[in-house]
Amino acid sequence: MTSAIFQFGEVRPEYPVPVLNERAVRAAAGLLFGLALISFMNAWLLGNFQPTRVFVIGFLIEFTIRVAINPRWAPVMIMAQWVVRYQEPEWTGAPQKRFAWLIGFALAAIMLYLVVLQRVIGPVNLIVCALCLTLLFFEAAFGICLGCSLYNRLRKTPAQLCPGGVCAPDPVRAAPVQWTQAVVVLLFVLVMVGVGRQVYTGTSDAHSLQPEQMGDAASVPAVPAAVDEAERERCKVPEFAKAMGHEQQWKLHNHCQ
Repeated sequence: MTSAIFQFGEVRPEYPVPVLNERAVRAAAGLLFGLALISFMNAWLLGNFQPTRVFVIGFLIEFTIRVAINPRWAPVMIMAQWVVRYQEPEWTGAPQKRFAWLIGFALAAIMLYLVVLQRVIGPVNLIVCALCLTLLFFEAAFGICLGCSLYNRLRKTPAQLCPGGVCAPDPVRAAPVQWTQAVVVLLFVLVMVGVGRQVYTGTSDAHSLQPEQMGDAASVPAVPAAVDEAERERCKVPEFAKAMGHEQQWKLHNHCQ
């Protein structure tokens, strides 16, 4: 095995192409997905784009090191390798991973220009963020590299050493889902839909209290709260929330009427 400072993947004599540890790659995707989801939810629900800007810069640094220097020096890859240090490595081809990571690098560069430099707020940001989340989620949860699939479609010769052997001429496939299993899933979905409807349409705890349980509070007349100028100013919806169409969400999360 050889591994230089500037190198993409490990060169191992038993494999025809440079390889990467798929377990570490998936762990790194999971770490990035968690951070990306936190920043995305802050922007979507609260209109706070600061976590997104911090994440975009870190994401771009990570992928620049991966594709331009060596994945073994990328900070998140180092942490992921430590997390799976007791697991047996699963070696997969590095060329298709580099192509997929170049897509991630391009998305990060777009986000850097839009969100960090230009501070653009709009649906384009959310679309790019959602695409990044989708790519990371499929990699971490299912071991499916969507960028690698695109790599195969753009090349005449298929990639080698894909996770799960999907690049093999005749890949071994798991047993298909039986109709009885599909029925179980369908019943589960129906039960959860019913539970959800019951929860959302049920009586709240406050309304279910009996007058004797409420004690003296039931006999105290409601006093309308005076809304002062400071409260009106606090609940003034910022322009960026209006531009995103998140005026009601902003009021909800800031406890404003």
